[in-house]
Amino acid sequence: MNPLREVQALGQSIWLDYMRRDLVTTGQLQRLMTEDGISGVTSNPTIFERAISAGSEYDSVVEGILRTSPDIDCTTLFERIEVEDIRMAADVLRPVYDQTNGNDGFVSIEVNPHLAYNTAGSISEAYRLWSEVDRPNLMVKIPATIEGLPAIEHLIAEGINVNVTLTFSVSQYCDVAQAYLSGIERARDPRKVASVASFFVSRVDTAVDKALEDVGTSEALALRGKAGIANAKLAYLLFREIFTCDQFQKLKSRGARVQKPLWASTSTKNKAYSDVMYVEGLIGPDTINSVPPETLDAFRHHGRAKVTLPEGLIDAEEVAGRLQAMEINLRSIGMELTEEGVEKFEKSYDELLSSLDNKRKALLNQRAA
Repeated sequence: MNPLREVQALGQSIWLDYMRRDLVTTGQLQRLMTEDGISGVTSNPTIFERAISAGSEYDSVVEGILRTSPDIDCTTLFERIEVEDIRMAADVLRPVYDQTNGNDGFVSIEVNPHLAYNTAGSISEAYRLWSEVDRPNLMVKIPATIEGLPAIEHLIAEGINVNVTLTFSVSQYCDVAQAYLSGIERARDPRKVASVASFFVSRVDTAVDKALEDVGTSEALALRGKAGIANAKLAYLLFREIFTCDQFQKLKSRGARVQKPLWASTSTKNKAYSDVMYVEGLIGPDTINSVPPETLDAFRHHGRAKVTLPEGLIDAEEVAGRLQAMEINLRSIGMELTEEGVEKFEKSYDELLSSLDNKRKALLNQRAA
């Protein structure tokens, strides 16, 4: 049996962390859904920057827009392209959304990363994107910054699906879950609202491994490659506690859904580690793993499907404790990684607009020649 299908049978959804137009137009997304059980798509500025900047696939799309809007600015040009891509993916995923009664089948779109520290701006941008895409199986991505948390609560209360991104620590995840609960308490119809908490994994190992190498002792070096999964398991433990508590049970009686943890950054950055470690080590019910194409292919080829998230919790706590004893603080590292993540998305977004501007000028020049 396909290991990806086995994971699905264990209660975890596999989403694709990748987006470009030919994913839909060539039928590849539909094939991944049919053969592998892929049930969602995530995107971010870096993914779109790579898709649009590389090659000439989007030239005809840009040219078509320029025919009717030759003076369009690059920000609006990108949004026109992005919204159409997201709509197309959402329509392909819509049967999954309908079959699961709104529990799965989502595609995510991210607010402008320059609004990560702007609560009102994030809310306004999310409203606009929600209206522009106009699909019930859309999730708007808001980063888990201090300023993002009230935006998340407000949007959930207003019935807008939210994918909370750039979550790196257990304490940060607790804040995210509480923002969701506060929002869902205020929602007019909780049955129509869905949210996921994107908890990043491999980037934690990258940062912690560097800190361990700086310590340099044999005890420290033995912990390399263990922090990311341990951190995620402790977040999953907290998820189970929060969504079985009395506060949520009252909301559940009104039709509220759990805010599923979504494991993000699950490609292996260190080639010394298994290329499927962040899939195999994080399998459990009521969760999602969003994987890039290369990790999807690797797990399909040699991945092993078994429930692993509830296992080894004592070991996970021990890893966190040993790191703390070495003055390697996962909460502080998480805050730094969130800031770095915002900076990376801002850089990708700006590079994307620059690339689109160059493409726009070149196509206009071709028409004028």
